[in-house]
Amino acid sequence: MSEAFISLKDVRKVYRTRTEEFEAIQSITMDVQAGELVSIVGPSGCGKSTLLKILAGLHPHDGGDVRIGSAAEPFDPSRDIGMVFQQPLLLKWRRIRENVLLPAEILGLPKKEARERADDLLQMVGLAGFEQSYPYELSGGMQQRAAIARALVHDPKLILMDEPFGALDALTRERMNIELLRIWQESQKTILFVTHGIQEAVFLGSHVAVMTSGPARLAEHMEIDLPEDRDLAIKTDEKFGEYTRHIYKLLDLD
Repeated sequence: MSEAFISLKDVRKVYRTRTEEFEAIQSITMDVQAGELVSIVGPSGCGKSTLLKILAGLHPHDGGDVRIGSAAEPFDPSRDIGMVFQQPLLLKWRRIRENVLLPAEILGLPKKEARERADDLLQMVGLAGFEQSYPYELSGGMQQRAAIARALVHDPKLILMDEPFGALDALTRERMNIELLRIWQESQKTILFVTHGIQEAVFLGSHVAVMTSGPARLAEHMEIDLPEDRDLAIKTDEKFGEYTRHIYKLLDLD
């Protein structure tokens, strides 16, 4: 097997106040290969978002080792990460194309190429024709599609998604799951996707990392042996059910 794109070894995170310490992550060891979509699932407050922030370089870790990229392909967090949050966080005074272009502007990328890529991405996420719309003119699901395009516009190596569909209604969330799989297959990016939903984790992931309640440990990092080209009907498949039941057991929810 080739060298892992992301390598975590005994990663630990402690939050400190003036009077006490809180261990958010006790020990996480996990490898992620380039091009995988890894769902990270676990109970609220178990450190899933903290782990993403460590990978993004927003939080330091207090123990262990975090490596992204390699000597042959150095990794620059300011350039090589795209983030998608639970809320789209679009700037209401900017049109959709201008919102998508924001990372390219911050990084000083060539304007003509960035604009062409933004338009290509808007087409890929199903927003062709909405380039000149304002965020308030789009539904919640459409705004999240714009946020995904924005995360991809500077061609990052890694996409970090922190419960991006958590605020959507159930039907829109199902549609966005299908859209994300299509976008992942077309872009071939490495994606880490945080969710509370066990079925969502299995449906989306080429792999699923199951985290226990805090202080977080990795209960299991499993490969999901299901076809990459998935639709909602796969949720009735016995193998899909076996994965979800296994995760319920790991989380003591059965």
